[in-house]
Amino acid sequence: MSDNTTVKKILILVANPKETSPLRLDEEVRNIQEAIRLAKKRDRFIVEQRWAVRPKDVQQAMLDVEPQIVHFSGHGVADKELVLEDLTGNPKLVDAQALAELFRLFKEKLECVILNACYSEVQAEAIVQHVSCVIGTNQAIGDKAAITFAEGFYRAIGAGSSVERAYEFGRNAIQLEGFSEETTLVIKKNPNLSSSSKPSLNKVGLTDGQRRRAEEKLKTLEKDWNLRNNKIRRLRTALAIEVSEAIKFQLEEQIENEKSHLGHLEEDIFKIEHELQ
Repeated sequence: MSDNTTVKKILILVANPKETSPLRLDEEVRNIQEAIRLAKKRDRFIVEQRWAVRPKDVQQAMLDVEPQIVHFSGHGVADKELVLEDLTGNPKLVDAQALAELFRLFKEKLECVILNACYSEVQAEAIVQHVSCVIGTNQAIGDKAAITFAEGFYRAIGAGSSVERAYEFGRNAIQLEGFSEETTLVIKKNPNLSSSSKPSLNKVGLTDGQRRRAEEKLKTLEKDWNLRNNKIRRLRTALAIEVSEAIKFQLEEQIENEKSHLGHLEEDIFKIEHELQ
């Protein structure tokens, strides 16, 4: 890794207090780490995690890590609060404004906050006053959809995508798995705050001919992406109604193969889009 490569820190905060419904947070964190570990640009990211976080733990973690991306996994409630833990492991509600004020103190470095918890849109709206980009939910979200979004989001981040583009990949990951909750995730952006939401890359100017060829290739790749995405939808429909286990196995293999092709296409599309900027 060259000396001028920016290393970004991702801080994962996890809370699932006693007396709250159990969440598969270990699976979510594992999938995030795996997505970064397998990414082409994995050496540009450091992932830190804190479990069973209390309010003071969040503050301490922010001071220790000074992250560019903060990812909270846990519970949220409809009246503007996230659910952390108290000293005994019981639920401790944290007001959206208090959390926003904490993130304000780190606004020079903080680029994005992801609140992967139910009803977190209100918190996102408060935090985005101080952070350029915040992702939350406008209603309850199921465990599987939340995990799938996180995996798709960080797969794109690890490939060098911007936060906004990674958000779209996260939503698309939910669609590809056949869930109907992609509209539950919402993104809030502050146009008054500048964001360097992807690793720095060296740009090279394009001639008119190079730009024309790049645009033509981009259209071809996007067409291929759409065709494969539609094929996955058809395969999933067939899988849902198929009764033969042998054919189900074949369909699942085809789906995984198409998803692999989509991943490679997404990387190629991102590279060309960056060249054309």
